[in-house]
Amino acid sequence: MSESPLMQLPEGFRALIVGASGAIGEAFQQALQQDPRCAEVLGLHRQSSIPIDFAQEASIAAAADALKSAGPFHLIINAAGLLHQAQQMPEKQLSQLSYAQMLNNFSVNTLGPALLMRHFTPLLDKQQALMALLSAKVGSIEDNRLGGWYSYRASKAALNMLVKTAAIELRRTQPHTVLVALHPGTVSSALSAPFRGAEIGRPASQAAAEMLTVLGRLTPADSGHFLSYTGEVLPW
Repeated sequence: MSESPLMQLPEGFRALIVGASGAIGEAFQQALQQDPRCAEVLGLHRQSSIPIDFAQEASIAAAADALKSAGPFHLIINAAGLLHQAQQMPEKQLSQLSYAQMLNNFSVNTLGPALLMRHFTPLLDKQQALMALLSAKVGSIEDNRLGGWYSYRASKAALNMLVKTAAIELRRTQPHTVLVALHPGTVSSALSAPFRGAEIGRPASQAAAEMLTVLGRLTPADSGHFLSYTGEVLPW
C-alpha cells in the first residue's frame, strides 16, 4: 500500500484488529502493516499473546485491560464472525432451528461484539478514532427477500441495532469517534467456502483494501451508519 487510505487519522496512528486469525482480519492487519502512516497494528484472536474469545466473556474485559498501556488506538476493527461450523450449517427452514446453534451465532456475532464495544471504546483516542464492526447485508431486515439463514441473519440484525445505539451514546460522550457496521461482501475464505465463495468471492486482500477506503472517507457525521464495502449506505 503506497498511500494511506486513512488520511483523516493522525500520522503514526495505532490500529487494532480483533479476529486477526481469519482471512479478512489477517488481510486488514497486513494492509495496515504496509500503511506508511500506521505506527503499529496489533492483532487479537483466541491464540494471540493477549487472547480474546467471544465465547468467553471474561476474556474480552481482560484483553481490554491488558491493552490499556498500548493505546490509545485510532482504529479498531472487529473481523470476527460465525456463519457455520462443522455440524451447523445455516438453517434454511424453521424446522432446522435449534437453541444451541442460535446461541453460538449470537455469542460470536452479537454478544461478543457488544461487549467489545463496551470494553474497547474507552481505549479509542478521544480526539479522532474509527471503530468498525463487520456485519452482513443479510442482516438487513428490509433487504431480506430470500429468507433462510435464520440465526445468522438475526444475529447480524441485532448487531446492527447495538452499533446504532452505541453510536448515539458515543456521539454524546466521544463526539470525535466514528462507529459503523460494515458489510464486507463475499470474500474467498473458509466462512464462504461452502457457498461457492471461491467462485463468486474476491480475495481478502481486495476486500480489506476496499473497506479501508470506505473507512477513510468517514467523518463523525457518518457514525451509526450501516455501510457496504462499496461505500453504499445499507437499509437496516
